[in-house]
Amino acid sequence: MIKKLKQTLSERVLLIFVIALAIIFFGSFITIKNKCLFVKNYDPKKINFVKPKNIAVLNAYCGNVIIELYPNISPNSVERFKMLIKSGEYNNVAFHRVIKNVLVQSGDLEFGKKNNLNYAYIGTGKSGYGTIKSELKNKFDFKKGTVALARTDEVNTEDSQFFILLQDAPLFEGEYTPVGKVIYGLDVLKKIKYNEKTEYVLRPDFINYFEMLVN
Repeated sequence: MIKKLKQTLSERVLLIFVIALAIIFFGSFITIKNKCLFVKNYDPKKINFVKPKNIAVLNAYCGNVIIELYPNISPNSVERFKMLIKSGEYNNVAFHRVIKNVLVQSGDLEFGKKNNLNYAYIGTGKSGYGTIKSELKNKFDFKKGTVALARTDEVNTEDSQFFILLQDAPLFEGEYTPVGKVIYGLDVLKKIKYNEKTEYVLRPDFINYFEMLVN
């Protein structure tokens, strides 16, 4: 007759420790593998907007970023931004400049397209539609989620590139032209790939598509 061997207390503790360690390891692996695990993906069709014609939806790797545009603040810049969105110009364009927890930048239509990525010149590209004048006169608080047009060191050089703030930047007021603000999905942007050593990203994430809620 075979006798059952009873586990000692130390053996039971060791077994529990090994099991817990395995759970933590595999849980961490799944979390790292799926960086979007705890990011909510908002469906714009299930949200009631006061001004749906001013709502734009940017789809990135982890889901939708829903932006309200402000034509009353920067009419010409918002008109340009809407035109580029409606024409599909931003689809498959890289988030070429990313500063962790500060901002993400995209919109280089010349050197930032997925099928025509040029690391030597990305960030300097143009749209082909020409530059527009800066709209800096209206007071605007550059809070987290603000969407604004990027420019060179000179004013009146806005084109297609834009950035989205991941933190408040009050010093940007009067320096950049605001076009809107993220109202849902800011966490999606916090998962955009970045580089610890430089603002520019090798093998960047891309805008999947960018569209107006109402065309």
